Amino acid sequence: MRTCDAVGACLAVPRRPRIQEALDKGNRLKPSAICIHWVNDPVNWLEVQRKDSVILAVELADEAARLADLKPARPQDRTVMLLGNEGSGIPPEGMEFAQYAVEIPMIGTGSSLNVAVAGSLVLYRLAGLL
Repeated sequence: MRTCDAVGACLAVPRRPRIQEALDKGNRLKPSAICIHWVNDPVNWLEVQRKDSVILAVELADEAARLADLKPARPQDRTVMLLGNEGSGIPPEGMEFAQYAVEIPMIGTGSSLNVAVAGSLVLYRLAGLL
């Protein structure tokens, strides 16, 4: 949420009780500064978004570009960034909507970063701040 605020992005999240609890716990912003879109049906929401948005998945995938090769988003292009579970990634039904994928190279033995960290890195890159 704070990273979205820092780069001028909105946060779209599914309506699940644990997500609201996490947002309440981690919110250090004024309520009026938060741009959140609550999504009741993520698959249907992505179906609608792909009509006028570039959909980018942060995922380990054969066709994924390296983060360093990701170009900042053009201001006229609306971009939706998909983030998945830290263990299982983005579900297949979400990946169907992704037009592009980006991966964050890692040297260590882990295969993923904390989802907030990964999302922050990609958002800063998309915003042209990295």
